[in-house]
Amino acid sequence: MTFWGAQSEGLGVPLVESGGLASRPCPQDRALGGPWPCAGRRLRAAPRGTGWGPAAGRGRRSGGSGSLPLARAQESAEGRAEAPGWAAPRRAGGRGALPGAARPGSCGVRPSVCPQALPEPAEPPETRAAGASRAQECTDGYEWDPDSQHCRDVNECLTIPEACKGEMKCINHYGGYLCLPRSAAVINDLHGEGPPPPVPPAEHPNPCLPGYEPDEQARCVDVDECAQALHDCRPSQECHNLPGSYQCTCPDGYRKIGPECVDIDECRYRYCQHRCVNLPGSFRCQCEPGFQLGPNNRSCVDVNECDMGAPCEQRCFNSYGTFLCRCHQGYELHRDGFSCNDIDECSYSSYLCQYRCVNEPGRFSCHCPQGYQLLATRLCQDIDECESGTHQCSEAQTCVNFHGGYRCVDTNRCVEPYVQVSDNRCLCPASNPLCREQPSSIVHRYMSITSERSVPADVFQIQATSVYPGAYNAFQIRAGNSQGDFYIRQINNVSAMLVLARPVTGPREYVLDLEMVTMNSLMSYRASSVLRLTVFVGAYTF
Repeated sequence: MTFWGAQSEGLGVPLVESGGLASRPCPQDRALGGPWPCAGRRLRAAPRGTGWGPAAGRGRRSGGSGSLPLARAQESAEGRAEAPGWAAPRRAGGRGALPGAARPGSCGVRPSVCPQALPEPAEPPETRAAGASRAQECTDGYEWDPDSQHCRDVNECLTIPEACKGEMKCINHYGGYLCLPRSAAVINDLHGEGPPPPVPPAEHPNPCLPGYEPDEQARCVDVDECAQALHDCRPSQECHNLPGSYQCTCPDGYRKIGPECVDIDECRYRYCQHRCVNLPGSFRCQCEPGFQLGPNNRSCVDVNECDMGAPCEQRCFNSYGTFLCRCHQGYELHRDGFSCNDIDECSYSSYLCQYRCVNEPGRFSCHCPQGYQLLATRLCQDIDECESGTHQCSEAQTCVNFHGGYRCVDTNRCVEPYVQVSDNRCLCPASNPLCREQPSSIVHRYMSITSERSVPADVFQIQATSVYPGAYNAFQIRAGNSQGDFYIRQINNVSAMLVLARPVTGPREYVLDLEMVTMNSLMSYRASSVLRLTVFVGAYTF
């Protein structure tokens, strides 16, 4: 009887690798570098320090003048959230009132003495037909309410699909809406999220003097025009509530010229030693490079820039009157001389990593595909799931590892008329008539090779385990090589080598029947046995 033995070639040594506010864009803003999102027109920036403008911490509400408050961002544990973007403008006519227009039963814009409010006269029959056209009097952001006979605010957060993009949340305001970060919180409940309170219809005339309204006990209490946006202060002005009235004043650093508040240019008075920068409502002194402001914030003294907040992003080296910026390893100095740019090491060479190079700030790292693990810093090594016990094979199966994965095969792979005589070995009994034209035995073996391997390459050696006097052995590929990717090179009478004839690309699987035919002419003896070799081709070159 003839026995077969086999030894597979090593898997090879791996290569080395290295380890808010918007409803439509404003055409007038495009000339300024936009577009910025807006809801009709952009909120005009007011002087610094007054709480006005897109970058301010809070906004002041104006009425018919077209202004709208900005939300005050509440400071959280992560830092101070500021209101990005632009506030939607409040147009004239908000809450049914136009700037400077007298309310029904009132005396214009708060004279100091006003007679008791009178009931609103009944509308003449001939003018009732014109009530339907009043809807045209409402400006953008408002719609006509036939019940209250006033213009009411439109909740754009509900009517505009996806009014705020990204991680911004929509907060409705009179005549417009705001886009704020989700972490921002609105301090004034009046300006909070959700639609504004509806204006109830005037069922009875106001019995109080202008600037007052009755409470639940029918007592006349002051109306806070500033909080309820019933004033007509300009966007550049601040509203201060007074008993029965309100007052529009200019913030610090401004003076009133005509109806507007204009910034005072403090730099004309030469307060600074070196340079003066005028700011909205204030000014700031600046020094030449190599100097900093003194204790009085006006004179300049020489300093060590590195100790006093030099603009170097990473490393700073001080010198007299100036400084030099340098970067850490893995970064390079930007042409501005201050900031540092990350060096993309992966773009310099494709050989830094065996599989994939991933650039990171100041460094790079090598990653391996599924089924592999990083060896050192640059190489990828196959994970032997069979040895590590991470496979999912049952007790009736055998785990076979290959490059990048594993396979669960049945322990008994013998098919009739063959019977299993040992692990991976099937025998066809001579007493069975069906075995006369079949190989006497079949031995199952498994091996794995990498993709795109150089050729020709010896991949598997086969050898006879028993030698009979006067017998001659011949080796051939009986089946599984229809495309001619392999061939047999016979070494001597008892051994041969399976050779890969051309490069193959994985993942792929071959099942080759390698046959050894034993012949003895003197005894007229001929027998054959098969080694069924399953070759797994990995998906990668390692």
